[in-house]
Amino acid sequence: MPYGFAPNIRDYYMQSRDALDRALASPEFLRATADIAGLWTERFAAGRKILLCGNGGSAGDAQHIAGELLCRFRFDRAPLPALALTVDSSVMTAIGNDYAYDQIFSRQVLGLATEGDVVVGISTSGRSPNVVKALEAARSKGATTVAFTGEDPRDLGALADLVLKAPSASTPIIQQIHMTAAHIICELVEVTLFPKPNA
Repeated sequence: MPYGFAPNIRDYYMQSRDALDRALASPEFLRATADIAGLWTERFAAGRKILLCGNGGSAGDAQHIAGELLCRFRFDRAPLPALALTVDSSVMTAIGNDYAYDQIFSRQVLGLATEGDVVVGISTSGRSPNVVKALEAARSKGATTVAFTGEDPRDLGALADLVLKAPSASTPIIQQIHMTAAHIICELVEVTLFPKPNA
């Protein structure tokens, strides 16, 4: 049954394509993707772990990335120590109730992160208070900080050692670019740490 959605669908696909084209044309974006892959590879090889956090769709992205690393991406191999700080409802509600919602990630970082770990904050706006506080806490623990943001990294970018700026101001398109980049990063980490025989 036709609903007349075709123009809207085409427009959205074109917006997505245009944002990806801008990312491909950006040396800064490509360099950030490579630098983050190199950092994660280096830290995993050194026995460190990666902690990820975000809100809403970015919480889902944090969990998605952690799953790709801890389970597998392209092929069977040893698990990598990655943890999304968005999955323990008892911990998050306890911190939110006893302290404040803007501390739900930072308190976990203070308890779990050690020097040399990587803390990844994902925020399309670059200003989510709880994600900003997570990177502040990470710095206090000697962890390296990474931010996934939109075209304006704002507060989060100022706290990050590496910033991946999706070239868009649209939240859903920023999230699409984040996950495209994350899949590339996960694959680069996997094939570098676990080269397949005869590859």
